[in-house]
Amino acid sequence: MKKPRSLKRALIVYPLVFHFATLIVAFAVLVSIALRIDSGGPYTDEQITSVIARAIERDKTGRLNVKMTPELEQMRTETPTLWFVAEDSQHKNVTFGEIPPFYQSFVGRLSGLSYAHMRDRTPPYELAAVVRRERTDIGELTILGHGALSELSFIVLMATNTIAIPIFLMLALTSLIVTPWIVKHSLGGVFRVAREAEKIDVSSRGRRLNTHDVPREILPLITAVNRALTRLDDGYERQRRFIASAAHELRTPLAILRSKIESSESRPVLELSEDVYRLATLTEQLLDLERLNNDTHFELLDLPSLVRQVAAELAPIVIFKGGSLEVQVVQGGVCYGDSAALERVVTNLIQNAMEHGGQSVVVRVNKHAFEVEDDGPGIPPEERERVFEPFHRLRPRQTGTGLGLNLVKEVIARHHGQIYIFEGASGGALIRVELLGA
Repeated sequence: MKKPRSLKRALIVYPLVFHFATLIVAFAVLVSIALRIDSGGPYTDEQITSVIARAIERDKTGRLNVKMTPELEQMRTETPTLWFVAEDSQHKNVTFGEIPPFYQSFVGRLSGLSYAHMRDRTPPYELAAVVRRERTDIGELTILGHGALSELSFIVLMATNTIAIPIFLMLALTSLIVTPWIVKHSLGGVFRVAREAEKIDVSSRGRRLNTHDVPREILPLITAVNRALTRLDDGYERQRRFIASAAHELRTPLAILRSKIESSESRPVLELSEDVYRLATLTEQLLDLERLNNDTHFELLDLPSLVRQVAAELAPIVIFKGGSLEVQVVQGGVCYGDSAALERVVTNLIQNAMEHGGQSVVVRVNKHAFEVEDDGPGIPPEERERVFEPFHRLRPRQTGTGLGLNLVKEVIARHHGQIYIFEGASGGALIRVELLGA
């Protein structure tokens, strides 16, 4: 099964890629504009001032001198036209190389400057110079110098990368932290609707998903689901009314037919009584299913008394069929439920045991639970869940309607109880029902 697509990629990764591409394009446009606007030549590399500052020293008289350090020597080798002026705060200065006449007037006045770039318009760009103030062991020095040249495009490109990358990292960090929070907050209504949908089952008809706080983009989906639930409820209601009406209509002709069969002396006619009985049982079970949808009356019930009453009513039928029915009360107790519905549960379980089990049926009551055990062939483990499905039979030619155990499960579910199937002591089926105690 294909893994569902997450919104994280759409809401985090894709925006980040878009932001980064936008930054690159924006800075590229700015670089292009800057290059078109600029009409000067190349820049003097600012790094020369730190090398020069480390080469300046002060003698005992306070004068500034230039010490030829390896760095300064290498810089002079690489740039033969190197020149500079270094000046302290007392206007004492030292020069190196050939100072262009254009800058002669700056000597003695550099301490009033802090930072500047001068660019020459025409080759060989001898007037390109930089002014920077450097802190050294002998105090602050203001340096005016000319050294290695750098093109504007390269400088702007480096500056662009220096600015764009941190901005992109900040955007990425913000997206990774803030976007999940925003998504979770924005989809809070959707998560709530999902929890509501989990609780909808066959016993909670009429419920609809709440559209409160649902994002506008997802609202059509929730509305469509609610409309589908409405259509399902309408169809279920039509089906329920049809079954109820059909069952009611069948009761009268079946009662008349049963009366005529019982009063007949013809053996072939009397043999139809079993089939009529099955039809009558099916009709009553269909009506029981319809009654489950109506309001039931829950009250405290004496479970042993309820079971004994049902057993007393069924005992003549069981004895007539050559079987035996026994009620054992291990420990008395009360349960919470609807008496009519629970009587039908006990009736169906006993009838099921007699029809599909053996000759002996035992009903045990223990507090707020009871179990029905027979001495028949039992129910295979792989069939113990399926027997609760409507119209399911273990064997195709088996008698019975196939609705009894389904009805039992529906009733027990509405009583918030549990029903289990085990193997009895004699190998038959043992069906245990656990109800809510007082």
